[in-house]
Amino acid sequence: MIKVHNDKCVGCGLCIKACPAAAITLAGKKAIIDLNKCTLCGACVSACKFNALQMVRQQIQRADISGHKGIWVYGEQRNGVICTVVYELLNKARELAKDLNTYVGVIFLGSGIEAKAQELIARGADKVFLVDTPVLKNFLAENYATTVINLVKKYKPEIILAGATTTGRSLVSRIAVPLYAGLTADCTELHIDKEKNILVQTRPAFGGNIMAQIISPNFRPQMATVRHKVMPEAKADPLRKGEAIKEKFDPEWEDKRVTFLDFMAEAISTVNLSEADIIVSGGRGLGEAANFKLLEELAEAIGGAVGASRASVDNGWIPYSHQVGQTGRTVCPKIYIACGISGQIQHLVGMQSAKTIIAINKDPDAPIFRVADYGIVGDLFKVIPLLIKQIKALRA
Repeated sequence: MIKVHNDKCVGCGLCIKACPAAAITLAGKKAIIDLNKCTLCGACVSACKFNALQMVRQQIQRADISGHKGIWVYGEQRNGVICTVVYELLNKARELAKDLNTYVGVIFLGSGIEAKAQELIARGADKVFLVDTPVLKNFLAENYATTVINLVKKYKPEIILAGATTTGRSLVSRIAVPLYAGLTADCTELHIDKEKNILVQTRPAFGGNIMAQIISPNFRPQMATVRHKVMPEAKADPLRKGEAIKEKFDPEWEDKRVTFLDFMAEAISTVNLSEADIIVSGGRGLGEAANFKLLEELAEAIGGAVGASRASVDNGWIPYSHQVGQTGRTVCPKIYIACGISGQIQHLVGMQSAKTIIAINKDPDAPIFRVADYGIVGDLFKVIPLLIKQIKALRA
């Protein structure tokens, strides 16, 4: 919190000028801080010449972290089908475990999923912490979080990784707070600082203009969510051995305040953008929503999915589910065709891992050409119909 010492405050207004959140006003020549607006940045404390403002910080005693061991992956599944981001995390977890000389575990929650544990072992898990109960059939963040928290307290993992999916994000935040654990969201890279034996988490910051490296040295577990499709999947080895550790669900872990009613899937294109091998994306250069039909025709001809830049989505030309970029989906197709997309860093963050990038833009200086493997400088409304014609001729 931040505290005002009224006996020292003279109402000079220096704190008001320094506050970036406009959270300070004067009443009776005394500073009043609106805590609903205050971000606790401390700028007002530094600006005050009369020591009238004081930052009061909560002191948390550092826990003993020496007994924590193991890298855990949250084994996200939907209707018994394991999400592919889990296999990506297992691949990275094995690399990290090698540097820390520890094991790889998977938190696997659900109903009727016990038989799937071997799939996780085949992909790299040494231990699968399995809680199989009808209560966890449908994802409810409250019940899942309480279950994981109790498993963490019992087994004390060093690191927990989860996919930066809707489910992963809603779950791990509820785990991190009660455990006083550091949590970094939307990571694109992870590695171990071998001198300090801590996890270094890399993620885009300031609109994707810099890559920040974040550490959590004082508390355990260290936690991170990782974007889908930024890491390769672990290959399956059906002969690999591991251990499935069955844990009982305590009825007290169930939150009676919430009840699962129904799941309504979003209506999206017939090809899942995150899983597509070929993506044709359109940007501001398309001019209007109707012109996305041209991209749909090209995508249909080559068996791909249609993506879009944020500008196209913000203009209402195409639903958000098609957005590629920092605030949309991260994709890693074999071929990515960018049509009328300038190539700002926010978009590049979501697609620069594609195996082959083809750019079509009439501006020869467009930033997209710096990352493209093949570039076509020209009018997309002339180039794309020619591509469609040639592709259909080849398939005829």
